[in-house]
Amino acid sequence: MTSIDSLLHENRTFPPSPEFAAQAIAQPEIYEAAAADRLGFWAEQARALHWHTPFTQTLDWSDAPFAKWFADGRLNVAYNCLDRHVEAGHGDRVAIHWEGEPGDQRTITYAELTAEVKRAANAIAALGVGQGDRVAIYLPMIPEAVVAMLAVARLGAIHSVVFGGFSSESLRARIDDAEAKLVITADGGWRKGRVVTLKDTVDAAIEADITDGKPSTIEHVLVVKRAENDIAWIEGRDLWWHDALAAAPAEHEAEAFEAENPLFILYTSGTTGRPKGILHTSGGFLTQTAYTHQNVFDLHPETDVFWCTADVGWVTGHSYMVYGPLANGATQVMYEGTPDTPHPGRWWELIEKYKVTILYTAPTAIRSFMKAGREVPDRFDLSSIRLLGSVGEPINPEAWIWYRDVIGGGKVPVVDTWWQTETGAIMVSPLPGITAAKPGSAQVPLPGISIDVLDDDGKPVGPGKGGLLVITEPWPSMLRGIWGDPERYVDTYWSKFGDKYFAGDGAHYDEDGDLWLLGRVDDVMNVSGHRLSTAEIESALVSHPIVAESAVVGAADETTGQAVVAFVILRVEHAEDHTTEEAAVLLRGHVSEAIGAIARPRNIFIVTELPKTRSGKIMRRLLRDVAEGRAVGDTTTLADTTVMEAIADRLSGGVRSED
Repeated sequence: MTSIDSLLHENRTFPPSPEFAAQAIAQPEIYEAAAADRLGFWAEQARALHWHTPFTQTLDWSDAPFAKWFADGRLNVAYNCLDRHVEAGHGDRVAIHWEGEPGDQRTITYAELTAEVKRAANAIAALGVGQGDRVAIYLPMIPEAVVAMLAVARLGAIHSVVFGGFSSESLRARIDDAEAKLVITADGGWRKGRVVTLKDTVDAAIEADITDGKPSTIEHVLVVKRAENDIAWIEGRDLWWHDALAAAPAEHEAEAFEAENPLFILYTSGTTGRPKGILHTSGGFLTQTAYTHQNVFDLHPETDVFWCTADVGWVTGHSYMVYGPLANGATQVMYEGTPDTPHPGRWWELIEKYKVTILYTAPTAIRSFMKAGREVPDRFDLSSIRLLGSVGEPINPEAWIWYRDVIGGGKVPVVDTWWQTETGAIMVSPLPGITAAKPGSAQVPLPGISIDVLDDDGKPVGPGKGGLLVITEPWPSMLRGIWGDPERYVDTYWSKFGDKYFAGDGAHYDEDGDLWLLGRVDDVMNVSGHRLSTAEIESALVSHPIVAESAVVGAADETTGQAVVAFVILRVEHAEDHTTEEAAVLLRGHVSEAIGAIARPRNIFIVTELPKTRSGKIMRRLLRDVAEGRAVGDTTTLADTTVMEAIADRLSGGVRSED
């Protein structure tokens, strides 16, 4: 097998095999159709859904930047994800292969999922929830999370899924902002071999004294029995999920709602101060998630087994674990626990067990697997995989190659996707049957999407030059605003360029016209007047054979304005080869050679873990606190809140290297 190093240095692209291209869902003419009539193209995608009342107007942009897509049409999101597949004769198809962390499992068909969602909708409606009401969902990765989301959507109500790792204060802030009247939770969930209590957190969140003594808007707490841990109980307010569903009627007719009926509010991770609730509506969101899920992942629902590893608490879980796959009638895997519990090969074991064909995960997870070594996945049969996807942040070329080489057997397409909570669905990605993939590059806007890279004055930049990523035309799954704060929506996303959506990300085009994402603009450092991308420096560090993973931040510096500070995890097989000082010297020189002396890190800290959310994103603001000597901020969003303590302990013990 060709080595990763040689593949990297060849700067190769990877065209799809003739066999893959011939059977691919997306064919080259899809770009021509979208370019010739963009709105007509989106109307065609929308008509793949079931509309109780067909739409006649595709886009209303008269109140820009507040869009209306398919506004005079009526549909039910849950019906599109469930009933229509059963009515088409696919009720026996598996919707979800669920695996709990302790090893318990459930296989749920579309008919079974539809029946449970109908009962749940009746049970929730009996608690006074109807169209427009808000429901907070605070659950582990169990099937009831999917059922709850779809049941709320079926009623035309609005769900606000809150990641199960958030603190009571964070949960309360989201409940208050949405003025939710019901919260759906569990007694507990399994994580890393232990039970994480959830009901206790909910109880604390809705105590009156958290926010100036004001009573919570929550009227009822619906509790799933998952871990069977002891919990407090308030009669009349608290109800068991299984009792409520058992008492509910089995039949529920899906009512049609306007396409612009709100579907969910999702609060962006890492927010400070008042929560920022991103609002998405029904018709446009479902249209684009279904279209992108089918075409980007080349989904063949009769034969594929899809696995998006994201938690339902994040937008990736909404779009590509719930709505996109179920709208397309896909069979998918859902796993409760962490990748290394109860053993380091847990993910690969599940891929072998369920014959997963499509895997969609984050670069941070991929680099963690690289750190452990290929001998772990090599113990499992991964031959079922025919496509790999990446999401969450720019993927460095070495991780891309390792992913394809080790997990994909050196032959499958890799789709590196760019999108955001705000965009709702994938915006930039190769199409696997068409695009010659380029490691590390997100490459091209999808058909129907208009992207540009501008300088600070709003002028397009040329090839090889960095700039600001903007979306120049409205798209169906775009956010419809920030919940309760339209001015903040305009100020945050539209004030910089007026008629263009500013994504907050940096990017550049290469000489081939392919797009490379540079990360958040606030992750771009200004060192002695030079703008440097943290993603580019991280990629340079990880390209060195001794490095498994890295995170780079900018820290205040009296001389240069900002200085480069790197946190580095060494590969297991190289951890004993160098002292921390030797490793730092080696890596500084490597960055200087790869990028230039201006990018040479001032500090390199050798650590064993990096602070990550459960979705796999590195929380760089916490590392910036460490780099600048401040008290570490809120760690409640971390998958493992002890990581920052471990980093602080190592650094206070002198395990750091600098010039």
